[in-house]
Amino acid sequence: MTARPLDLSAFRDRPVAVLGLARSGLAAATALAAAGARVLAWDDTATSRAKALHALDVLVDLADSDLDGVGTLVLSPGIPHTHPRHHPAVDKARAAGAEIICEVDLLARAEARATFAAVTGTNGKSTTTTLLGHLLGGGDRPVAVGGNLGPPATAMPALGASGIYVLELSSYQLELLPTPVFRAAVLLNISPDHLDRHGGMAGYIAAKRRVFAGQSASDTAIIGVDDEPCRVIHDELAAAGRQTVVPVSVVGRPAGGLWLDGTMLVDGRVGKPHPVLDLARVPTLPGRHNAQNAAAAYAAATALGLDPKIAAARLATFPGLAHRQELVATSGGVRFVNDSKATNADATSHALAAWNDVYWIAGGRQKEGGIAALERFFPVIRHAFLIGEAAAAFAATLDGKVATTRAGDLSTAVELAADMAWRAGGGTVLLSPACASFDQFRDFEARGDAFRAAATRAIDGRRAHGRAVS
Repeated sequence: MTARPLDLSAFRDRPVAVLGLARSGLAAATALAAAGARVLAWDDTATSRAKALHALDVLVDLADSDLDGVGTLVLSPGIPHTHPRHHPAVDKARAAGAEIICEVDLLARAEARATFAAVTGTNGKSTTTTLLGHLLGGGDRPVAVGGNLGPPATAMPALGASGIYVLELSSYQLELLPTPVFRAAVLLNISPDHLDRHGGMAGYIAAKRRVFAGQSASDTAIIGVDDEPCRVIHDELAAAGRQTVVPVSVVGRPAGGLWLDGTMLVDGRVGKPHPVLDLARVPTLPGRHNAQNAAAAYAAATALGLDPKIAAARLATFPGLAHRQELVATSGGVRFVNDSKATNADATSHALAAWNDVYWIAGGRQKEGGIAALERFFPVIRHAFLIGEAAAAFAATLDGKVATTRAGDLSTAVELAADMAWRAGGGTVLLSPACASFDQFRDFEARGDAFRAAATRAIDGRRAHGRAVS
């Protein structure tokens, strides 16, 4: 059956501005134009404008245009509207009295009768969102997964009143949602990230907290309480009593929540705590951080009405997610693990905690703070292979603590790391860069794909030289 597009007819014949024509912005502009809106669209990047002209007839430089009469500006999440500086078109829209929203709000308006679930946090969003979609899929209710992951919100199908939308939401998207209403909302963790865009840590925390803003008594807030900012949010929401609040932990046993006992997921929400599933049976969810992801997804799915036994059974069949501690291959006792999505030190800490005898490939475009916070994991690193712009800074941090090689590029790093691991008799070649990818790759997906290809070349080369491959 052909999926129905979203009904955005409320914007028919109305002037709507769209700023930013990459993935989400172009989807919004196209959907609005199809609904009969008078779309004024622009992107500051020439390549994005060129691609957009295949879908849109006319582009208008919003910064140089009169926006009087424009009631709505749909702003792509990557474009600043507060910090570090306003885009000129945002100032013009505000002066004209236009509402400023993101594309997720268009979905929420078009599908107001559907059920919405949201997942946010500094790390783990994509895994938890995908896992929640996996748990809810296969039932009587239609489910669609998207947002910051997968299809943009306005490219998702219309599901109607019985549908469930599972959305990964970034801090950028949340601060542009006027009144988010999520039946189940998950906040996994908060650590410093995107601070320049939010004017500091307080602004970043406030943006993340918005995922709970529209909740009421029939809704559930699921919060990882293993970091201080999230603990504070949990305690404040629990004290306010506006919605059901469920804490999740992998280091403690929070009352009325879910936790980890060894590798067993335990549910203590109602009545006597009881085991859910031994997560050692789910090899696609390695490490304690993935235990938190699993607990949060299970809590959200059951809060949305899924039978707990069905949720546990489906949890055991999760296929995993690319670029998030993805086990690419095992050869000659060496595991090749693609954790390209780890773009900051906090994300990399989870990978280093999950694997032993690590031949670590790190580097790229450095984020604030570097890798000094990873020092407690240095003993598991047999050798570090550094790439990209951050190589010199990372080498300085590791000096005298971890043996390093400045490999320069990813392909060379994989070749050197694999050879060293094989000579040592085994180990884990781990790409977990603790950096953004933009110095050498289009995005983290392209970087992860390059790692896969390099691992395959290394294994094929070993085979060609007559060495056993397991």
